[in-house]
Amino acid sequence: NTGTQMAGWFKKEIKTVDDLKGLKFRTGGMGGQVLTKLGVVTQQLPAGEIYSALEKGTIDAAEFTVPYDDEKLGLNKIAKYYYYPGWNEGSAALAFQVNAKAWDALPESYKMAIQAATAEANTWMQAKYDALNPNALRRLVQGGAILRAYPQSVMDACFKANQELLEETSAKSPAFKRILSQMRPFQRDQQAWFRVAEGTYDTFMSRQKL
Repeated sequence: NTGTQMAGWFKKEIKTVDDLKGLKFRTGGMGGQVLTKLGVVTQQLPAGEIYSALEKGTIDAAEFTVPYDDEKLGLNKIAKYYYYPGWNEGSAALAFQVNAKAWDALPESYKMAIQAATAEANTWMQAKYDALNPNALRRLVQGGAILRAYPQSVMDACFKANQELLEETSAKSPAFKRILSQMRPFQRDQQAWFRVAEGTYDTFMSRQKL
């Protein structure tokens, strides 16, 4: 679990949704499908090829993960605008999936060991990224990266396109529709709670000088 990721590295500023049209962007997944709706030309490349693709002009922008990982690729040397937040990956948590019959056949002690190990891996990984990202981001900015927030109009357009994609996918896949219908009520409850608790507190603390 990396926590919330960055939106990516760009050679030019993104001021409006129109700036995304025709942009050759290294990204993938459903986030890439959303951007395609907004006119972005998405491409998938291995991490090791991102720098050279930006250098050659094969792509105009690229997203990877978070400052700690991005720093290793040196993308600030070739695409100076570093945008946030990664609206498509508010929390990149990995899932550990096991065949149901195989799981049921395991001794209870094995199940408990696996559950404890995966929970610890998730907690430790996010804690590590939370500890390492601030200094990595500072070094990137000192090295020439220009930090920018996505304009509200771009965030709103991405959200709208994402909702459309979810509905379109639900219409094609009964399994996806079932999962989405189960997720939505929980998501609404969490959103209401976070507005009262973490959201308000984090917003307040982010404005304070320590």
